[in-house]
Amino acid sequence: MANILIIYSTTDGHTVEICRRIIRVLEHKGHLVSLVSINDISQVDLTAFDKIVIGASIRYGKHSPKIVEFIRQHQPLLDSKPNGFFSVNVVARKPEKCQPDTNPYLKKFLKKITWKPKLLAVFAGKLDYPRYTPFDRFMIRLIMKITKGPTDATAVFEFTDWQKVEEFANLIDTL
Repeated sequence: MANILIIYSTTDGHTVEICRRIIRVLEHKGHLVSLVSINDISQVDLTAFDKIVIGASIRYGKHSPKIVEFIRQHQPLLDSKPNGFFSVNVVARKPEKCQPDTNPYLKKFLKKITWKPKLLAVFAGKLDYPRYTPFDRFMIRLIMKITKGPTDATAVFEFTDWQKVEEFANLIDTL
């Protein structure tokens, strides 16, 4: 049984849903799992955990700067433990962009940092047009039109492959 920390950054909440699915799998295997927002991580004793996993969403092509700063500040600790990172983005809905080595956002992120996570994953996210501000709805619809994605402003589109999320959780178990 391991004591596992999952740190997340989310814009609209879908990354937390993915984290909760990972937690269910890991807890079913007998692990203790703590879920902490990047906004609250300063209150956590990172040394108390056996494994650390970070999940971060993309908004307008970037992961949260707080995630980048956290990784830079804590890289030696991250390197000393079994660890993983996953990115959540809508471009991963496309089969040719849903793997760590083919997802442009994850590739760009990994070039920006020196940390080399032991486990990597990319999960397709969710478009929840009704929840967006008018500006975000307009911008995301424009991006979707350009990339041939769904543009119905009254609809919710979930692209997440939950089986893939559970497979990632099983890999965390074996780290």
